[in-house]
Amino acid sequence: MGLKLTVAYDGTRYAGWQVQKNGYTVQEAMMRAGKNLFPGPFTITGASRTDAGVHALGQVALLEAETSIPAERIPFAFNRFLPPDIVVQRGEPVEEGFHPRYTPHFKTYSYQIHNAPVPLPQNRRYAHHMQKALDVERMAGAAGRWVGTHDFKAFCSAKAKNKEDTVRTVYAATVKSQGNLLEFQVTGNGFLYNMVRIMAGTLLEVGTGAMAPEAMDGILISRDRDKAGPTAPAHGLTLVEIVYAPYPQDKESKDER
Repeated sequence: MGLKLTVAYDGTRYAGWQVQKNGYTVQEAMMRAGKNLFPGPFTITGASRTDAGVHALGQVALLEAETSIPAERIPFAFNRFLPPDIVVQRGEPVEEGFHPRYTPHFKTYSYQIHNAPVPLPQNRRYAHHMQKALDVERMAGAAGRWVGTHDFKAFCSAKAKNKEDTVRTVYAATVKSQGNLLEFQVTGNGFLYNMVRIMAGTLLEVGTGAMAPEAMDGILISRDRDKAGPTAPAHGLTLVEIVYAPYPQDKESKDER
């Protein structure tokens, strides 16, 4: 039986999503909870291998298990055994052949920045504090230049193991502010290792005036990681949603305007 799970978590105390030797992960917590529910073998496969400290509102995982628990009851069953900073929101049956990473989809990430002279303790887990004033219009102009299909090698961590295919399509990239809280939101068909955090770090350079919005074009062409900005801290990043459908054409045309 295959079920698509939608999972939200506060990534502060986890070493990312994927099980690893050093550090407690979200996937490990999910597997521990599952052992209380399924007597036989089962697997939980995530769509996005979020890094240590990164949060999620809409991570997707495929649960493969023999169970009599109805799909709509799976969230309640899991949540009984999960820590309070991980919540299964939905369980849905999927067709055979569905894979959370390889079935075509688009995903949206959000990076939050608290732009103020002094930090707020309420924001410390979920927004990167930036003391120097930021120009939101400049940042939005830079982000808009990433929309389209490009080679994003310059925005991929030098530590990435597989960088042969670095072409991705960005459907929408915006920067908006509400008071002193800024949000960079980006939607695409896939993202390279640290890509969104490098984008966020580059936008901070643009916002302070250290880099021009127009420089994004040259950075993309260069394919040189050193040309882009620093990698922004993990705690400001949240995986918002993953949608298993083509990106809506009418929405795409609106985003381009």
